[in-house]
Amino acid sequence: MASHKKFTKEDLALLSTQVLLERGLNPNISKEALEQLESIGQAAMETGPGIQDLRDLLWCSIDNDDSMDLDQLTVAIPGQDRSMRLLVAVADVDALVKKGSPLDIHAQFNTTSVYTSARIFPMLPEKLSTNLTSLNPGVDRMAIVCDMSFGEDGELRGSDIYRACVHNQCKLAYDAVSDWLISKGPLPSAAKHVHGMDEQLRIQDRLAQKLRAKRYANGSLEFESFQPIAQFDQEQITGLTLQPHNRARQLIEEFMIEANGCMSRFLAEHTRSSLRRVVRSPEKWMRIVEVASHYGVTLPMQADSKALELFLAHQHKVDPLRFPDLSLVIVKLMGRGEYVVEQNAKHPIGHFGLAVRDYTHSTAPNRRYPDIITLRQVKAILGGEPSPYSHAELESLALHCTQQEDAAQKAERQMRKSDAALLLGSRLGQYFDALVTGLNVKGSWVRVIEPPAEGRLIGVLPALRVGQKVRVKLTSTDVLKGFIDFALTR
Repeated sequence: MASHKKFTKEDLALLSTQVLLERGLNPNISKEALEQLESIGQAAMETGPGIQDLRDLLWCSIDNDDSMDLDQLTVAIPGQDRSMRLLVAVADVDALVKKGSPLDIHAQFNTTSVYTSARIFPMLPEKLSTNLTSLNPGVDRMAIVCDMSFGEDGELRGSDIYRACVHNQCKLAYDAVSDWLISKGPLPSAAKHVHGMDEQLRIQDRLAQKLRAKRYANGSLEFESFQPIAQFDQEQITGLTLQPHNRARQLIEEFMIEANGCMSRFLAEHTRSSLRRVVRSPEKWMRIVEVASHYGVTLPMQADSKALELFLAHQHKVDPLRFPDLSLVIVKLMGRGEYVVEQNAKHPIGHFGLAVRDYTHSTAPNRRYPDIITLRQVKAILGGEPSPYSHAELESLALHCTQQEDAAQKAERQMRKSDAALLLGSRLGQYFDALVTGLNVKGSWVRVIEPPAEGRLIGVLPALRVGQKVRVKLTSTDVLKGFIDFALTR
């Protein structure tokens, strides 16, 4: 690999390929899958009983600025009695990628798209995920629709799930929509060209905020992740930015949580074993209690998501600078999310972080394999067919999806560290303001405030505490290993 000064985006792409292989992930598509891909010439299109034509609705997609793999569309329709009907359309990937086919086997291996700054490793080839199975604007696509009805108070009154043909009227991006919703920017140009889209976005936002308030009243937890995104000018890295959790992201998050809950209950009602996404009640709750005590807060002795959310919300308000670090500590103590198989779901494990009992992954089938599994089961029920998966198959897939998702997250995290090491490679000897983020037997760690980057403290250190502000000097970086070392100056 090249030195710091010569290290380019292409070098990072090569490094990311190597990191995936080391984590047991496959960066390449098989010959058989490529042959199948070659045989697919157009998007799936079906008609018949049970398939509704919803192409005339004011569907829109809201995603990242550069996202091309569009998994879902949303539209909200006000009722006569101040009720609200929310429709979430999810791409019918299974219409082109059948169970057991070479493309399916390829997707099943990694189980997820892997996103690094220099290269994206899509779960499905881009010909599908960004084109023929993507809910792109201006084209007709097959979808699974979750049709939900909410009362004025935001309570779910009922839901229905069916197949439909849909048409994305407007492709939008989080940041521009969010700025417009909070009166910081103009209506996105794409929305200006669709009559009624401005009011449609307002309606969706009002519903999402009701749902959000209700969920947080139930104890849903607010976290803030530290995941800097590398910025490039052609081949050269120029900076790191943090992605804000803004109003439009909240909108999509709320709607997807509701849709995933409805999909999960739909499968349970039809007595199918189903894959669920769970975060268990924390086994290390007493450690969380101990963390809160350092902030002068006493949490109950039994796991209580409402009490924890009140603590987190207060800390976010009074100390936003350190909140990402507190978030990371709590997330680690809560334990990771996992996929499990539940039958009939009479006593669901639930998702502690979201404060919901029924939850699955079903709304991102272009980028996440568990979603394809769920939607195949839903389609089988709708078609009066037996489940495409046995209980034993689902058990095996749940474990595999959990393991591969963990490997993908570790690969992405490792590459973010390499991004930061590359950016800081030309700034050796410079001084930075930082926060102490970790103290353990393996070492002491700090987070530089600008640019947002983490590294290790070296040398003999005085007694430090997590959250302490310090001044550090950059002493060394290693792009290949993702290492950044700092010396404490005061």
